Formats: sequence, structure tokens, C-alpha cells
Amino acid sequence: MAISGLGFCCRSHFLFRSPPYMYCIRKVRKCSVAAVETTLSEQEGFFNDDGDDSELTSHKTVNAGVVALKWKKWNAKELGINSSMISQPTKVVLKELKRKGYQVYLVGGCVRDLILKQIPKDFDIITSAELRQVVKTFSRCEIVGRRFPICHVHVDDTFIEVSSFSTSSRKKSSSSDFLRKPRGCSEQDYLIWRNCMKRDFTINGLMLDPYANVVYDYIGGMEDLKKAKVRTVIPAYTSFQEDCARILRAIRIAARLGFRLTKETAFSLKDLSCSILRLDKTRHLMEMNYMLAYGSAEASLRLLWKVGLLEILLPVQAAYFVTQGFRRRDKRLNMLLSLFANLDAFLAPNRPCHQSLWIAMLVFHKALADNPKDPLVVATFALAVHNGGNLPEAIDIARSITRPHDSNFSELDTQYLDSDEKLKMEVMDLASLVKVALRQMTDESFVSQAMAQYPQAPYSDLVIIPLACYTRVLRIFDCVKGSQRKGFTPRRGNKIDYEYLAMGKLEEVQYVFARVVFDTIYPAYLDQRPKTRSAA
Repeated sequence: MAISGLGFCCRSHFLFRSPPYMYCIRKVRKCSVAAVETTLSEQEGFFNDDGDDSELTSHKTVNAGVVALKWKKWNAKELGINSSMISQPTKVVLKELKRKGYQVYLVGGCVRDLILKQIPKDFDIITSAELRQVVKTFSRCEIVGRRFPICHVHVDDTFIEVSSFSTSSRKKSSSSDFLRKPRGCSEQDYLIWRNCMKRDFTINGLMLDPYANVVYDYIGGMEDLKKAKVRTVIPAYTSFQEDCARILRAIRIAARLGFRLTKETAFSLKDLSCSILRLDKTRHLMEMNYMLAYGSAEASLRLLWKVGLLEILLPVQAAYFVTQGFRRRDKRLNMLLSLFANLDAFLAPNRPCHQSLWIAMLVFHKALADNPKDPLVVATFALAVHNGGNLPEAIDIARSITRPHDSNFSELDTQYLDSDEKLKMEVMDLASLVKVALRQMTDESFVSQAMAQYPQAPYSDLVIIPLACYTRVLRIFDCVKGSQRKGFTPRRGNKIDYEYLAMGKLEEVQYVFARVVFDTIYPAYLDQRPKTRSAA
């Protein structure tokens, strides 16, 4: 049976958890980004910071220069870092550069994650070699980027980013206003410190020498890791003016790690949030993909809403939060957050999904939010998406489900579906509504009106779904036409192929979509039927 691999029906061990290429014209109404408080009775903040934030940056201004915090070098082994935690392709690059006599360090988020015992999304290397020397060292290597060039060194089926101290030193940054070479420091220490001062956040400014087993901390990154805080290296307002993409990176890092934004970071982020509309259209999609495809989507959506960025990036979803009476600091779940919480359960920084999957989740939820359906209709629809559109089979399996559905969601409206034909018609209607929702979310005019009834909200007609994604998402749902797709091969087994999922292979995306929907509509914790005890 085509659906056998899903392993769900009525069993108690239910396993689940033609539009143009549109982007925003970057119009923005100057106002408070977080002003959509029509459902709130009290004034709410944009951070949760119960610690002392009196020292707002990692340095103290003294006359025309800056005196850094006390430099610290940590024993990597004492921090729990060992070589087995570094990916094999990264080791290959490190070893070859070291063999050539160059200094090599791991830098940025990967060092932070190794200390926190988390899986790094990727590994970045910085070296004393010039980029042209890196290219000569590896047969499969090219220089990418014009403004800030780096090397992509290809090892097997992946690539490692390698930057050079010499290139980094030429990078213009507002941090130069705060740089002053400390007295008595070695040339190597100064080189590392100068590079760290050009980074975005203190917790990303740690540098690891994997051969000396030393972690260099020259800007207070370890202290902020202990306090679970996201703090900019230079004053936050200056940092976000210099690069507004750091606003989105701050959200992404805080959401993924469960960290707090420091007061200065939060207020500066709030004041400059509309500046993200200056970013390139592909950058918006890339940053949103980092937030929603790597296992921290629910936390990212909550934080975007909390700080007032959701109204700019996803106005349609922000409008949903308002209609749900969802407060900025609300701890409750709604259906949108539940869908992404269940998606997060399958993903990780080294096991991401293709962007078409989370876009499909947004579109599917919008269709249900606008037109609530019976849980049986939703179940049948998800099954049909998974099995290539075989509605008779999907209906048979859906009718055998005995687990109770979550009755807290306003998107679910219990109906009397006494015949299979009536159920089929409702499923077909949902399929049509999903396609309408997809068209709406790629229509600038529609998106710009999403928050129109809340005049204090920032104006945004930002559409993050390009034509290529639109087509992919359409294919996910296009099979629900009443008969099984020609040439469809049933997917077998319950194990997710994460390589296929990241690539966006249709059958894998459809399978995970179905599992997430079932975990949301029929959560396991609602099945509290008493278990029979065996005789003693």
C-alpha cells in the first residue's frame, strides 16, 4: 500500500509528529515597528533581560581609543572541545594548510557551538595564507565574493569557507573607530584581536587553534556565552547601521540558542528594524531560511513577533497573530507555531529542510486560517499529498484514525461528513484554497494590505517567495486532484533521507509535510487511553 511507510492510521503508536516573480519595492512607513498592540492591554518590552546590562559593549571608551576587556585564552579540552567534534572535510582543509606552514583557526559560530555542545551549521576557517595561496593549495577551490572575497574549498560533496587575515584587515568597518593597538601585545595577538573586533557579536568572536587547543577570547565572548546573551561587538546602533543584516542574524542566533538580547541590542534592533528592507531580495529569503529550516523555526517566529519584525518580513502571518489575540510575550501555542514546532522536531543545523517545505507550511496554514476545515478533511488532504494524490486510499486511512484531534485550534471546524464523496469534495476544496493562498502570498498588493487595518504597523509589501519556490510549492500540492499522479512510486519506510530533504526532493518533502500535519492535528499527548496491564 502506498501509504504503508508512514506508519500512521488508528494505531496507538502513532508516529507523527501564475504569478510573477515578486519582491518588495522597499516602501516603508516610518513608525514604531512594534506598534501593533491592538490586542494588548499593557505595554510590553522587546527583550527578556534580567541581568545587569550596565556594560553595554565589550569595550570601554577612553578618550579617542578603546581599551578592550581583559584578553583570555582558554584550554579547548577543558571547554570540552575535541577533534572528533570537527567535521572530516574541515579537518582535511586545516591539515593541508597547516602542512604548508600557515596558521589556521576555526572562527565564528562554529567555535561558539562547539563550546555549547551544539552541532555547528558549518565550519569557517581563517588563515595567515593569502587567498591566492589557498587556491594553489587545493585542486578544487575558487575565490567567491567581490566585496569580501573568501575561498570555497571543495572536499567530497561539500565545501569549506576559508578567509584570510590579510583580506579581513582590508575590510572597512566602523570598528576601526574603536581600534587601538594595546601595548605590549604580540603581532599574532593583535592580528586575532583586530579580526575579532570586525565581527558582529561577541559570541561569534571566539577563535580556536585546533592544533594548540587554545580558544582565544579577546572581546568578552565567553562571558556572554555564560550569561546566554547576544551582544554586538561595537555599540549596537553603530553595528546595525553598518550592516542591517546583523539585525536578522541577532534574531536567528538568539532563537536558535535560546539566548536573550541585551538591552542595547534589543532597543537598537527595534529602532533600526525597518532598515532590513534595504537588503537584497535574495538575502531576505536566505535569512528566513536560516531561521525556519534548521530546527528553530518556532522560536524564530516568536522572537520576530516579539521584537516587531514579523510585520515586515511576514505581514500575513503577523496579521494572523493579531487576530488570534497573540501577545508579544505570549507563551501559548497557536496552530501556526505548533506546525513549526513539529517541523523543528525533525530538523537540526546539520539536517535542514528545503525552503519549499516551510513555505508550504505557511501557505497551508493560511488556507486553513481563512477557511477552517474538519480534522478529517485535513488528515485526508495530508495523506493525499504524501501518496501522490490517491484520494480513495487517503480517505480509507483517514477514516480509520481513532486518536482525538486538538480542539483548541480555530482552524479546525468539525463537520458532518457522512459520505466519502462529501469528504472528497472538501479535500478538493482545501487543495484549491491552498493554491489561492500561495498566489496571495506572492502578490505584493495582497501582502501590503495584510496589516492595513492596523495603521500603526509598518508598511511592508515584502514577498520572500521567488518564482522558482512558487513552482516547487505548487508541485507539493498539485497532486491532490482526485486521482494518483502518473508514474508515482510509493515511498517506503519511515526514515527521513535528510540529503533528499535538503535538496527538496518532492517525495521526501511531501512525506515530512504529512508527518508534521498529523503531529499537529492529532498530537500524541491527547491519546490518553488507559493501557491494559498484563496479568501478574
